[in-house]
Amino acid sequence: MSLQGTVFSRRSFLGGVAAAGAASWLPGCRSVCSGKGPCSKFGGVQVGVITYSYRSMPDKSAEAVLAQVVGSGVSSIELMGDVVEKYAGASLEKVAELRKMYADAGVGIHIVKFGNIGDKGCTDERIAYYFNVAKALGAKAITREISEEAAKRVGPMADQHGVKVAFHNHTQINAITYDGPILSYGKNLAINLDIGHYVAANEDCVLAVIEKYHDRIFSLHLKDRKNKANKGANMPFGQGDTPVVEALQLVKKNKWRIHADIELEYPVPQDSDAVREVAKCVQYCRQALA
Repeated sequence: MSLQGTVFSRRSFLGGVAAAGAASWLPGCRSVCSGKGPCSKFGGVQVGVITYSYRSMPDKSAEAVLAQVVGSGVSSIELMGDVVEKYAGASLEKVAELRKMYADAGVGIHIVKFGNIGDKGCTDERIAYYFNVAKALGAKAITREISEEAAKRVGPMADQHGVKVAFHNHTQINAITYDGPILSYGKNLAINLDIGHYVAANEDCVLAVIEKYHDRIFSLHLKDRKNKANKGANMPFGQGDTPVVEALQLVKKNKWRIHADIELEYPVPQDSDAVREVAKCVQYCRQALA
């Protein structure tokens, strides 16, 4: 399935988004967001960003990350766990303060990433803490890398806490990975499908994977990688082989409640920064969902 000819040319659109710069927000979208701050919900699809995208920015404090997110025009995020822990430590009251600070700026936190949840060295107490942090943030899911051993351990706890644990992929999965038992260990185990990494590793169409597992996919990671035959390089949106446009439109068409989170991995140009580049990606997604 290709919608490039009927909607817009992915390459030609780059000229339009280049002018976006570090857009603050889009007032015309406020009716579907909180009514304040940025809005990145387009056509019923919540576009967000994983805050790992701002790793090249010098200030990594919670306050700075919030300013970066707002500067990119994003209203919902996957927040890296280290940002939370540096701000709040072990205090759930401080976690709630962080949530309020972000909410007051119009930014929701739908996922928090704790990459070691369920690992052998992660105690049950630590896992419970992660779930409690997620709830204090208002997050509906925690993300980590795919691991069946972790799934066995956290599945029952995810059900107990009512918070999903969504598994992220790099290039290690294929079209039948989730046919296996990994999601069977708890009804709140889910998928954080990185479509760019999938395209770089496989020859089949990632859109079919989205359709197949849509009821277990909590979020997509959006990046535009070249395919396996083209060495899998990370490219600016519209220059790779990943069907970002088609994936977004598939979610929109079916009204699936799947978050679509930008993960900036292509090299940031010398005359730009991560805030501006994420803003370009947001505008690309907005146009795709128009």
